[in-house]
Amino acid sequence: MSTQCLVVDDSAVVRKVARRILEKHGFAVREAADGRQALDAVEAAMPRLVLLDRNMPVMDGIEFLRALRAEYGPSGPTVVMCTTEAAAEKIMEGIEAGADEYVMKPFDEAILMDKLALVGFGPPEA
Repeated sequence: MSTQCLVVDDSAVVRKVARRILEKHGFAVREAADGRQALDAVEAAMPRLVLLDRNMPVMDGIEFLRALRAEYGPSGPTVVMCTTEAAAEKIMEGIEAGADEYVMKPFDEAILMDKLALVGFGPPEA
């Protein structure tokens, strides 16, 4: 059974890149273009992992994260925020809102998979 992952980003290019990497590693991927779509997707079928952009229209990543944690608590899906925001206070805001880890854009396959390994989605043990 594939691990369900929701990729949330207003950039179709970023969603496509993330999807290609994740599917290569056996994830089943769904997409959302903003936080509102992401909440709808979570209500329809809870993913185990959310790759979440910070800056989006309609509902940004922080708003989505706060709503997700308010509704489902810390035992909800693992959330990795993806952002261009490198400032420590922006990273802390995401962590305090409930993100499990952070990855800086642009990311490549190695960077993304290393971050996912840190939150328990690493390659299976040999």
